[in-house]
Amino acid sequence: MTTPNIPNLPGMGNAPTLQAQLSTVTGRVLLYCDRAVQGLTIEQFCDTRGGITNSIGWDVWHVVRTIDNIIHFVFERQQPVWLRDSFNERWNLPRVDQGTGQDPNDAYSMAFPEPDEFTLYTGAVRDAVVPRIAAMSDAYLTEVQTIRPWGPIPRMEAILHGLIGHGNGHLGRASLARNLYGLDGLPF
Repeated sequence: MTTPNIPNLPGMGNAPTLQAQLSTVTGRVLLYCDRAVQGLTIEQFCDTRGGITNSIGWDVWHVVRTIDNIIHFVFERQQPVWLRDSFNERWNLPRVDQGTGQDPNDAYSMAFPEPDEFTLYTGAVRDAVVPRIAAMSDAYLTEVQTIRPWGPIPRMEAILHGLIGHGNGHLGRASLARNLYGLDGLPF
C-alpha cells in the first residue's frame, strides 16, 4: 500500500522552535478565518439558521477578536487592532466584548460587514500578531499570567488553547456551515 502524496498545509515544515510553531499555526488559524468567509454572501455570513446557532460571521469574528485581544490587551495591556483601527466603530459592533460568555440572543442579532470587508480586520491582526509571537522569548512564553476565565497559566498555554485550539473549534463550525451552503469546507 502506498501513502498518498498529501500536500502540506499552508506554513508547514517550520523550524522546530516554540516561537516558529506558535506564530505559524496562529497565522494559519487567521488564514483559515479568511478562507471561512471566502465566497460567502452577506446573508450566509450572518445566517444563524433561524436563531439556533452562531453565524459564520460570529464564529470568525470571535476567533480573530480573541487572538487580537489576548496578544495585545491581555498579555501587554496594549490597544488591540480592533480599537486601534476603529473596526468596532466602522461596523457598529461591540467595543470591548469579543463574544466569550455572550448571551446567545445578543450573538445571533449581530450584523457583520460584507465578508470581503471583514478580511481587512483579519489581515491587520495577522500582520500585527504573527511577527509578535515569533519574537517572543522562551522566558516570556513560559511566564505565568492570570487570564480570565482560565486562571494562572503560562502564556504559551493561552496561545495553544485560546488562540489555536479554541479557534480551530469555532472554525470547524464555520467549515460545517460552509458545507451546508454547498461550499468547500476548510482544509484542516
